[in-house]
Parts: sequence; C-alpha cells; structure tokens
Amino acid sequence: MTLLLGQTPAPASGTHEVTNQPPPLAPYDASDDTALLEGLRREGAGWAEGDVRRLGLRAGGREAQEWGELANRYEPVLRTHDRYGHRVDEVDFHPSWHELMRVAVAEGLAGAPWADGRPGAHVARTAGGLVWGHTEAGHGCPTSMTYAAVPALRRQPDLAEVYEPLLTAREYDPGLRVPTGKRGLLAGMGMTEKQGGSDVRTNTTTATPTAEPGVYTLRGHKWFTSAPMCDLFLVLAQVAPPGGGGRPSCFLVPRVLPDGTRNPFRIQRLKDKLGNRSNASSEPEFDGTLAWLVGPEGQGVKTIIEMVNCTRLDCVMMSASLMRRTLVEAGHHVRHRSAFGARLIDQPLMRNVLADLALESEAATTLTLRLAGAADRAVRGDAGEQAFRRIATAVGKYWVTKRGPAFTAEALECLGGNGYVEDSGMPRHYREAPLLSIWEGSGNVNALDVLRALTREPATVDSLFGELDLARGADPRLDAAVTRLKSRLGEATQVAARRLVERMALTLQASLLVRHAPAAVADAFCATRLGGDGGYAYGTLPDGADLDGILGRALPDGD
Repeated sequence: MTLLLGQTPAPASGTHEVTNQPPPLAPYDASDDTALLEGLRREGAGWAEGDVRRLGLRAGGREAQEWGELANRYEPVLRTHDRYGHRVDEVDFHPSWHELMRVAVAEGLAGAPWADGRPGAHVARTAGGLVWGHTEAGHGCPTSMTYAAVPALRRQPDLAEVYEPLLTAREYDPGLRVPTGKRGLLAGMGMTEKQGGSDVRTNTTTATPTAEPGVYTLRGHKWFTSAPMCDLFLVLAQVAPPGGGGRPSCFLVPRVLPDGTRNPFRIQRLKDKLGNRSNASSEPEFDGTLAWLVGPEGQGVKTIIEMVNCTRLDCVMMSASLMRRTLVEAGHHVRHRSAFGARLIDQPLMRNVLADLALESEAATTLTLRLAGAADRAVRGDAGEQAFRRIATAVGKYWVTKRGPAFTAEALECLGGNGYVEDSGMPRHYREAPLLSIWEGSGNVNALDVLRALTREPATVDSLFGELDLARGADPRLDAAVTRLKSRLGEATQVAARRLVERMALTLQASLLVRHAPAAVADAFCATRLGGDGGYAYGTLPDGADLDGILGRALPDGD
C-alpha cells in the first residue's frame, strides 16, 4: 500500500460488525406447544406424548432443519431414459429428501396407524405431523397419500391382504422394485386430468378389461400426480359401458409388475411449481398400463373418497403446522431484535400482531386435533363421530388452509426485510401456504362438499350442532353465533356457500377454544372472530385483550 505524505493507515473497518440480529433459531423444540400437547391428551393419545416430544426436538434440530433447506435447494430431477436409451422414468432426489422420508416413515407418519390397535393412533400420527412439519412440507405429500391409500384399498380385500402390511410398515425402502419384495411401500394417486381438474367424472383415461378377471389396461394422461417414485398408485379411469356406465372406476397401478418389468408409467414432465419444490409433481402417461380394479366398476369416486377425506385432514394439519412454524420464527426474531429503543417483543403493537397470530395458530391446531380424534373414533365404529368427521373435515379444510397465506405473510413481515430474503426460510413457507387450499379440492370444491353434506346427510348437521352445544352458555357471543348459524342453514346456496362455511368454521373453532383454552385465548377469539371487535388484518385485537396471557401460552419461553 502506498501512503501519501502525512497519511496514516486507516483503522480496520468495523462496518461488518453484527449487532441487533437474532441468533439462529435451531436447535429448538417444535413440540413446545401447549395447545398441541393438551389436544393430544384430550383426543385420546396421551400415551404418545413422549414420542411426540422426542420428534419435536429432532424436527427443530440443526440437522433436520438443514435437511429441509437442502431438499428444497436441490430440487428433484427427472430422468426419462438411462444412458443406453432405455425408458426408466425415474426421479432423482437429494439425499436430504431421503433422510426426511426415512424419519417420517419410521415415526409412523405414513400408513402405520392402520396397523396400530391403540385408541388414539391416528391422533398420535397427526400430532407427529404437526411437529415434523416444522422441517419441510414437500415430503408430507407421499406420506399423506400412503396413509390415505389404506382405507381405499380395503375396498378390495384381496389386494389389501397383499399390500396393506407393506403400506403400514415403518420401513422406508426407496427404489423401483417388485412391491412384494420390499420392506415397505409408498402409495400415490392419479385423479385429475388436464381437461377436467377437480371434475374427475370428465376423465378420459380409459380402462379395458383383459382376459384375467379384475385386471385392466389403462390408456390416458394424468395432469397432476405427485411423488411419482411411489410404488403403487390409486388411479381413476373410465371403463367402457355397460360395466362402468361412463362413470370412473378406481384401479391400483404398480410402477413395477410382479414379474419385475416396468409398468408403462411415462413421466412427461415435472411441474414447475410456485412452492413445494422438493416434491416432484408429474404428468404420467398410461399406454397399455396394467391395473387392478379396486371396488366395483363405476364406483371409483365412492371408493377413493375415503382417501380424499384422509388427505384433506392432512392439508389442515400441514397448514396448522406451517402457521405454528412461522409463528415460532416470528416470535424468536422479535425477542432478539430492537427498534426505537426497545425490543420488538416489548412494543405494544408488535405484541398485538403476535397475539393475534397466536390465536389463529391455536385455533387451527385445536381444530386439527379434534378432526383427528373424530377420524380415529370413526374408523373404530363410532357413527356419531363419522358424521361429524364428514362435515367438519370439509369445513376445516376450507377455512384453515384459506387462513394460511395471510398468516405466513404477516409472520414474514414481523421479520421485516430480513423475512423477505430467501436465506431466512420465510419465503419458502410463504410459497408453500397457498398449495394446501388447492390440493384435495380447492376452496369452492370444499364449500360445495359442505353443502352436499347439509342437504344429503342430515346426520352431519345434527353432529355439528351437537358439538357446538357442548359449549352452550359459556360465552354469549358464541351462543349468538350458533343461533345465527342455525337460522341460515335453510338459505344455503352456492352463492352463499363460502360465507356459510366460514361461519361454521369460526363457530366450531370458538366452541373448542371456549371449552379447552384459557379465558385469555377464548375471550379474544370470540371478541374478534364472532363479536365484530377486530379488524381485517392481523394485529387488530381490542384494547382489553389479554396479550400477555395469550403470548405466555403460545411462546412459553417468555420475554
């Protein structure tokens, strides 16, 4: 360095000294959630608390958090052919994806509950999903579909006898091989097609019977089939009349046939999605693809509807998990960041924002576990819970997933510009949020499904109001909301469907919080969601809201 006469070297620059920035969040305990643990016990799975807590520590650990980041950074890659020109139709994943999958399957987040006779097994799985969802959302798709495939496959007992023990196994065994030679299986589904989307009755994939009873060949093109490296798929296709009558039937399609040859499953491309980047979503083409009939011909929708009910519950679960994850991130940031002479967590307006988010998160988590409890009791033969599950799952799917995008945007904003930068992780969560409202039926599809239940299945109405009546007299705003809801049932139309389902969801969440949450939480929720004493954005709780009580419960590590 050359110095001019009279100059002295400048001191070492201090411009990169880091102050007023939060430390890394990980490691943290993803199960440190009072509402989740209380719901786990209340819904009959308190016996799983130790496992949920152990999984929560692992989910919030540095290793698992890094797996989630890497699985999204290094996206799946489609290989249609091998080096010699043979058609292979395989998708390659980063090793981190496989680590996430291995843990999820081993912890019973796929098909395992169907082989567990303990009451509360399905609740335990849902609670596990709520905490393991803090890692990464994409790999929840194949575990969810595997979980959901089992009850649909039971419509064909001979196939269930072969495949159910492998679908319920806790072994993650990747790679395309003969299914019966593997230690565990994953299942997917192929329903929608480019010309119809959710209107699966317009599917054009055809099924032609072979000489072997129950075996068909498929020809067609599916529009959105996620996780194409699963071993088995439940697929809808049209059997020519008279057997199918022009209505779709359900078929089991293995990627590898019993003789070891590849079943035609030609992946045309992977979708370039807004979020959910770690998960491969594909367009497969069937041409002479062997398939086994599941359930009667022409009753494919009826056969696969149980699968849809299960995956809809998982959409609610994943939205609730995403809310909780981003709330924890926002709470961590504001505890360590200062502005205008005080920590952000001590600024009254920021406390209002966080408390409002905490209300939404607790309501979502509580409803998720109630739905899981209904599912668990329904599969064990409780007719009342079956009716409640039928309507409440559609209501929850509509509402909780709808709240996700605005929630994650507000949580991101708590980090300011830091939250808008990719390496904060918040943009990944924000891009994920809209997906859960779209998959397994968009908002309109679920709202119309609620109307269908109201008009065709009166027992569902009785079950819903029976649930609401359990909180009668505890809060006048809730009582008034239930009365208004009853008065509007007779006016249900398509135009008003969203408004009606929204009121159902808020009333149901309020009734659960009034019964099970502290007064600070229940009162603020009823005041703002039912009583009109709140705004349209988060952070508009009334002056009298017990912010300290809400935040002390939601973010228990304190100020």
